[in-house]
Amino acid sequence: MAYGAHHSPFPPPRPDLGLARDCEHCLGWGTVVTRDGGHELCRTCQPDPRDGETGPGSTP
Repeated sequence: MAYGAHHSPFPPPRPDLGLARDCEHCLGWGTVVTRDGGHELCRTCQPDPRDGETGPGSTP
């Protein structure tokens, strides 16, 4: 029997797929699966929204 995804009170993260296109860590998805089965933005290709940057390598 197939089981559906667990319901989460938080919406899934929205990655910038343009930045994720050539990422070898997340394989272009922009998100990675955590050990507990959740999704989070890839730390390699996605900027931290708290930093206020627009992308990797950008200058403030």
